[in-house]
Amino acid sequence: MTTNLNWWKGGIIYQIYPRSFMDENGDGVGDLAGITSKLDYVASLGVDAIWLSPIFTSPMKDFGYDVSDYRDIDPLFGSLEDFKTLVSRAHTLGLKVMIDQVLSHTSDQHPWFAESRQDKVNPKADWYVWSDPKLDGSPPNNWLSIFGGSAWQWDSRRLQYYLHNFLTSQPDVNFHNDEVRQLQLDNMRFWLDLGVDGFRLDTVNFFYHSQGLEDNPPVPPGEPKTMGAPHDNPYTYQRHVYDLSRPENLTFLKELRALMDEYPGTTTVGEIGDDFPLERMAEYTSGGDKLHMAYTFDLLNAPHSPAYIRSVLKNMQDIVGDGWPCWALSNHDVVRAITRWGNHEDQEKYPLVAMALITSLRGSVCLYQGEELGLPEADVPFERIQDPYGLPLWPVFKGRDGCRTPMVWNKSEHGGFSTQEPWLPVDDRHLALSVAEQESNPDALLHKVRQLLLWRQKQPVLIQGELEQVDLGNEELIAYVRRLGNESMLVVINMTGAPQNAHVSMSMTPLEGHGFNFNLENSVLVLPPYQAFYARID
Repeated sequence: MTTNLNWWKGGIIYQIYPRSFMDENGDGVGDLAGITSKLDYVASLGVDAIWLSPIFTSPMKDFGYDVSDYRDIDPLFGSLEDFKTLVSRAHTLGLKVMIDQVLSHTSDQHPWFAESRQDKVNPKADWYVWSDPKLDGSPPNNWLSIFGGSAWQWDSRRLQYYLHNFLTSQPDVNFHNDEVRQLQLDNMRFWLDLGVDGFRLDTVNFFYHSQGLEDNPPVPPGEPKTMGAPHDNPYTYQRHVYDLSRPENLTFLKELRALMDEYPGTTTVGEIGDDFPLERMAEYTSGGDKLHMAYTFDLLNAPHSPAYIRSVLKNMQDIVGDGWPCWALSNHDVVRAITRWGNHEDQEKYPLVAMALITSLRGSVCLYQGEELGLPEADVPFERIQDPYGLPLWPVFKGRDGCRTPMVWNKSEHGGFSTQEPWLPVDDRHLALSVAEQESNPDALLHKVRQLLLWRQKQPVLIQGELEQVDLGNEELIAYVRRLGNESMLVVINMTGAPQNAHVSMSMTPLEGHGFNFNLENSVLVLPPYQAFYARID
């Protein structure tokens, strides 16, 4: 049996949010044993890998994105032995395992920070980003935290400020320190040695800051605020020139790639939140010596018109070059796609055609748990809000809890997720969309998603082919040709609620087996609402 070392290139990655996937021990929070018990279901979808959001030891002030021990599992989720069992079972089922790596910052309860903050002369004094105040006692510059307020927090022990791009309890690691940088690579090696197949790198362009600590300039009047943050957040008012996406980051990414190359068949996908995300993606994934792939927020935001999607694809083609994108419509940080994009569309048909879109683009794919069920954004009442991001911006921005509610496995109390009250409530609307309900209904979305994914996995041109947009004379349609070697495939997507026609003059053979409906007669293609068309070009 041959092993595909490039499984990630065009692969489908299923994201699991461990707190909310399956609670095996009945404490109301998901765990590793629960994930392991549901891996057969995940494998049945036809995906290539799972990505686990953070599972490391953490005080959980940002639900695991504040790490206090990079080499152990938080007891909330289980143990290292539970993790090894999960990896073994996943590999038996043919699933790769990717885990989140949060390298740019730690928890303020990490032993590194506990030592660093003691004084200015201890061995770890410069392992974090410290700076003296201005003469008037104010922070060193105007940098802002994504979670609100200044990015600088005063520490009375050192009589200095420390940098935090997120919560005050998430101090930024100083990547200008060679020892720190090497230790973070060693922490990754620890998990590679345990059999991990790849990493999702949190905030991959945040590792370095300008040592000059210059003020960021404002976004010029009339220019768009393009950061991956809500536009009612003051963070988007600045051009982030000095606090992220620094040129030194490229050197570290090459060091990281050298480590990954020691473990053939492993991969990295970076999260990029930047004023110019496609430029960063091109910079970070081109040349085959840095990240394997990266994703931006281009399809994780509100616009979703055919014209907007075509513009994203054009920009991707013009800017990214030989870099490799990873597409997602939903994840643990944004409103679920069926609500964000399809709120005014057919709730049963729209999720499938959206799935057809991202699984037919040039790049890899991340699917978020419950996306295959068509789950809408959950309604979480204010008194149950857990997300520290949402509390200060309520009610304009309600945080990320609505996409993090428990997975629904059946219609029983708590959706079969737990025998106890879950950490976040199950939305009653989700119960009718549960796995068990849809498995028992042959016409349900879950079966159609599974059919589409399994069909797509047999189409090499959709997995690794190049993409060229084509104009069919109908602005409501999204159309492109995928090419790989001597094979070419036409893909046409109708994401609207109305039938769409187009004249298609090329010689082609329509493909079947994907589950979509179309009519092609005398070179006129008629696509019903929310349908996709695939044809091999002769």
